[in-house]
Amino acid sequence: MSRRVAYPYVGWMAVFVAAPLLLVAAFALTGADGGFTFSNFADMLKYAPVFGRSIWLAFLATLICLVIGFPAAYAISKEKPAVAAAAVAMFMLPMWMNFLLRTYAWMSILEHNGLLNQLLNSLGLPSLNIINTNGAVVLGMVYNYLPFMILPIHTVLHKMDKSLAEAAGDLGANPAKAFLRVILPLSLPGVLSGVTMVFVPSVSTFVISKLLGGGKTMMLGDLIEMQFRGNAYNPYLGSAISLVMMVMVLVSMTLMNRFGDGEESAVMM
Repeated sequence: MSRRVAYPYVGWMAVFVAAPLLLVAAFALTGADGGFTFSNFADMLKYAPVFGRSIWLAFLATLICLVIGFPAAYAISKEKPAVAAAAVAMFMLPMWMNFLLRTYAWMSILEHNGLLNQLLNSLGLPSLNIINTNGAVVLGMVYNYLPFMILPIHTVLHKMDKSLAEAAGDLGANPAKAFLRVILPLSLPGVLSGVTMVFVPSVSTFVISKLLGGGKTMMLGDLIEMQFRGNAYNPYLGSAISLVMMVMVLVSMTLMNRFGDGEESAVMM
């Protein structure tokens, strides 16, 4: 009986997850003549700079989110429940707005005659050329995906037994050592979840790079969209790039999960 309850879910996954993935794989291994080929993967080599740029900018955005998000999550976890709930709500509030609207708002802020440069000019400072640069793309990623770093870390820290840090202090550990030896290792599951939730959408984004990068910063998402909707229409190459990107994401997630399991085992020992 319990297996029959799972049948609708299995059917849903087969139709809307497995079938599209198989279709992408089939297109990736098909040439323009309809025959089997690996040439689509060889054609990807000319886009190696796009792969490198996407991974590098996604790494930078993830690192910045971690540097900002961990202290914020740690500070929130130390507050009273009412204050912590209000702080989490403040981080979540922008997420209630449409993703495109948030990105367009940053265009108005960063453009040459935008709010930021108007403020700087009113203070007698020179204007900044941020829009249509890699920095603007990273800034857009950090702004849009920072809550995905804070929330999992805060959840783990909030559920952590506070007596563990107190016990470390009773055993002679100073606050810094208690943090490094107790709190930080136990928070790694939340850190790894946050890293995954930020890196994966960052490496595949195309809206942020198109709006804030002005089309000058091509990333994997832009490259895939170009193969399906641009003048260089080539769904076979686009499917090959999508398949490689999915493999990259799965490999990175597997490595991070194994690293997290190893750290948890070491802490338990």
